[in-house]
Amino acid sequence: MSLVVLAGGAWLGVKASEINSELTSMTRLVPSLKEAIASNNAEEATARVNQLRTHAAAAKQAAGDPLWTLASNLPGLGPNFSAVSEVARSADDVTTLGLAPLVKVYGSLNWESLLPSSSGTDLSPLEAASPSISASAQAVRLSAERLSQIDTTKLVTQVAGPLTSARDQLKDITGALDIAANVSNITPSMLGAEAPRDYLLIIQNNAEARSSGGIPGALAVLNVDKGKLTLGSQSSAGALGVMSPSVPIDPEQQQIYSHRVGKFMQDVNLTPDFPTTASTAQAMWERKFGQRVDGVVSIDPVALGYILEATGPVRITNPDLVSAAAARLPTELNGKNVVQTLLSDVYAQIEEPRLQDAYFAGVAQEIFAALSDGRGNAKGLIEGITRGTAEGRVLVWSGFEAEQSVIRKYALSGSVSGPSVAPAQFGVYFNDGTGAKMDYYVKRTVQLVKECPKDGYERTTVRVSSTNTAPKDAASSLPAYVTGGGVFGVPAGSVQSNIVVYGPVQANVESAEVDGQSTNFASFGHSNRPVGTLALRLAPGESSTIDFTFSKIVQHTEPNAVVTPTVQDVKDVILPTATSSCDQ
Repeated sequence: MSLVVLAGGAWLGVKASEINSELTSMTRLVPSLKEAIASNNAEEATARVNQLRTHAAAAKQAAGDPLWTLASNLPGLGPNFSAVSEVARSADDVTTLGLAPLVKVYGSLNWESLLPSSSGTDLSPLEAASPSISASAQAVRLSAERLSQIDTTKLVTQVAGPLTSARDQLKDITGALDIAANVSNITPSMLGAEAPRDYLLIIQNNAEARSSGGIPGALAVLNVDKGKLTLGSQSSAGALGVMSPSVPIDPEQQQIYSHRVGKFMQDVNLTPDFPTTASTAQAMWERKFGQRVDGVVSIDPVALGYILEATGPVRITNPDLVSAAAARLPTELNGKNVVQTLLSDVYAQIEEPRLQDAYFAGVAQEIFAALSDGRGNAKGLIEGITRGTAEGRVLVWSGFEAEQSVIRKYALSGSVSGPSVAPAQFGVYFNDGTGAKMDYYVKRTVQLVKECPKDGYERTTVRVSSTNTAPKDAASSLPAYVTGGGVFGVPAGSVQSNIVVYGPVQANVESAEVDGQSTNFASFGHSNRPVGTLALRLAPGESSTIDFTFSKIVQHTEPNAVVTPTVQDVKDVILPTATSSCDQ
């Protein structure tokens, strides 16, 4: 009998080693698969997936051995054998039902042909690929759900560790495939595959801060017809005038941001909730011009710079704009000079606000013309737009509920509530109170500080540090259009910011300090999230730090911060989360 047990144990050891070897080989292949996909090498990606399938099938076969199956039912160690079998089956399902059909579809798509062009884009391959992408996402999701149901507390460390790693990897893959499935489902219709679409394009000007980026610096209708982009009628926020009566917005946001959100296009994005901004802008455009756009797209000059890195430079050819620049502004814009030109230099070199707006709009027109002509490479454009989206510089809203229900799942929606918002998410937003373009000179950092728990709840302080880097003589050296000239009660050269901080759902905003001194602040609520606001004024060279402390945080997950995109690189603004020391 003992010999049988020893033989059985040895056989299980052989199978365990075989399964481990096959799964380890799969892990080593994943980086090369990612590289092949990133480099648009469909042949290499297919080869790597075939290798993955071979290893996964071998692991599954080993885990299906009768003796291994019998061991899975034993008390004590049985759950470990069962868990390994489930990992092996999931690996086989993911490669066979998920990755293999996905890579096959991927290879059938010509990504360069999906770029906008003057002749339009053939969107039928993407439409045809959508069912396969959705099926792949579903297969991987089911595998992830099966692994998540395994109780790791009954497993030995040697099994629990790899299982946890497999869960994490599947979670990442599931998220990526869900995004791909959703994009393939709604992108063709949004790009005009079925009927032409008109979108209101808003170029936000970060030199005058608004919660989602900056004051609308230029407006235009972007027509999309079977992938062909055409920039139609253009306007400015000021040209829309005053909305009377105001466009209705919900009472919570009106209390925080005033009736101005629904009254002036310049203030439509005082709220950080882009769906509110977009639907309000849609209504304003329709009132003014009688045209109901199908959606709203917002972008800022920093993101335009990312696009220019892919398309190459564009030239300003409009004679009036060239004349206004009078050789003092570049007539060729590229990824390196577009931000400083649009957010700073234009105000120093062109005195008339009407021509400033026209230059801003002219640059936008040339960039979108370059996109429409198919300039640039697919990889560079996708990387640039992806980066801009990740930084909150590209926002999209659809007037079609079926599409918007998908968009609201992602940060692209710019929502302050719903599935795109992380459980312990904080939001830090800036609105200009100077009435000018001084935010170009403000440098900020935002840091979350995890405080000692209180009454059994988590507590977090949101620390916002700001510095006015304008020259000491800004009042005289900078144009009055940039400083505001004191017209709105802020001394020329100083900058006033209205700082708005959101906490997680159901938390409380407990207190606020300015440079370590307790201060009064306004407290509100928006979509069941606590909101604290206060105004900060800084003279040239002056710095200040504001702390908002939130209590009764019920979400026991790592906090994260979302911040108004400014001229700064986001990685320089959001600092790593810190933890305060607690007395034992």
